[in-house]
Amino acid sequence: MSVSRPARLAFSKFLEPAEVPVLVSSFRAEGYEGLQLKGAQYAEYVGDPSRALASLGEDPGIYSALITGDSLDEAGQERIAATIAFAAAVGAERIVFCHGHPHEGVDAAMRRSFASTLTDIASRSRDAGVAFSLHHHTDQPVMELADFREFFDGMEPGVLGLTVDTAHLARSGIEDLPGFIDEFGAFVDNLHLKDYSVPVGRDGEWRIAGEGVLDLDGVLAALGRAGYAGWICADEESEATLEEGLRRSREWLRRQRG
Repeated sequence: MSVSRPARLAFSKFLEPAEVPVLVSSFRAEGYEGLQLKGAQYAEYVGDPSRALASLGEDPGIYSALITGDSLDEAGQERIAATIAFAAAVGAERIVFCHGHPHEGVDAAMRRSFASTLTDIASRSRDAGVAFSLHHHTDQPVMELADFREFFDGMEPGVLGLTVDTAHLARSGIEDLPGFIDEFGAFVDNLHLKDYSVPVGRDGEWRIAGEGVLDLDGVLAALGRAGYAGWICADEESEATLEEGLRRSREWLRRQRG
């Protein structure tokens, strides 16, 4: 695994509520150091962090990242602020933010306005001790290569991070994944490693890392060139069971580590 120092490995997967306790009790035994919780896996606790610690546990790895999605209107920013406060209370390292706004109709000026707003939010989040990272998804405002260039144009690294999702890049039309890391590596502070059944386009299916066609080895090499030292999260969205996803993802990651 060609990163600047041994990467910390995390796991994330959409689950039925009954499976969440299984995940939080087993991730370390399966070889992971952290979880990146989906919003539904912690949302009920946002107003009561002590209940989260009592119910999910006090292991800081459980809260290594909290994934959330929202708008940037006034109400959305209030909910984001509540999530930041929750993250600080439970000791979360990072918020991974999906912008709940359609891609269609967003022009360069709007994209730069979103960048300014998110940078302000990220600054406040960092003041609270929590990193804040944009997570791109297909059909959201930052999706295509030109979108990333508009969004990050003139931005200084170190405030608003970028959570790269390898398969969502491919789904959104970006085929040269190592080249993307080479271009935006200064902003990348988190990686969602996911494979895909086709090289590029919307006709593919999510795959466990190493079981699709994406150049994930090239992604890891590009992260090494960028001096990346953050989390590598197996963001598992295939049809595999929780147990299979944990095991097969970890086996591939172990092989890459040598």
